[in-house]
Amino acid sequence: MPYTDYQTRLREPVTERLDRLNAELRDASATTILRASLVREWPQKLTYVSSFGAESAVMLSLIADVDPDFPVIFLETGMHFPQTLDYKDELIDRLGLTNVRETPPSETERKVLDPQNRLWKTDPDACCALRKVRPLEPALEGFDAWITGRKRFHGGARLSLPVFEHASGRFKVNPLASWTQEDVDRHFAYRNLPKHPLVDQGYPSIGCWPCTKPAADPSDIRSGRWAGMAKTECGLHVDKKERPRVF
Repeated sequence: MPYTDYQTRLREPVTERLDRLNAELRDASATTILRASLVREWPQKLTYVSSFGAESAVMLSLIADVDPDFPVIFLETGMHFPQTLDYKDELIDRLGLTNVRETPPSETERKVLDPQNRLWKTDPDACCALRKVRPLEPALEGFDAWITGRKRFHGGARLSLPVFEHASGRFKVNPLASWTQEDVDRHFAYRNLPKHPLVDQGYPSIGCWPCTKPAADPSDIRSGRWAGMAKTECGLHVDKKERPRVF
């Protein structure tokens, strides 16, 4: 099955495909996982969803080495730090990325649900749904799988993160699942990658500005995300049936 044509693999049951891929590639390098995914498993049907955050340069550089025209989706929430937008432009130029697709929320929906851009204060789940979760679905149309930059050392639900998973009707590929902070730092140094400007200000994980603070616990890099709330994920990596009901 691994080397059959793409149409044959489409008929492979999801659980069997996941078992096969995780057994074959769980200990492979990130580049090997990327190449197998791009060339063999989902040719022309794979994308990367990037926040252009603190560690995004790692995955983007690996992708650029394989195919600089690979489609990259950037969810332009309208709530990013200005530094993030500048960093995005810097990485695009530095890595020669030619297919970064900016995806904003529906302006019609935003005007109805969040006309003053203050929804994050009263209902952060609804804000994430408006600005990230719902815009992602049309952005993923035509793709059977997408790449994430998640890693097990981020903690929480990510501690048991597999290399390949399936949720909400699509496969997800996590080439950096087994990477440690040391691996990330080593790759930044090896590739001479620029750091996000906010990293040196105590932001090891960076999302939208209203819900991101410097990490309260240096050993927990996501402790500055939705600080003081029970919320730990924006919803992109939560299966549809498990997401909070909003609107």
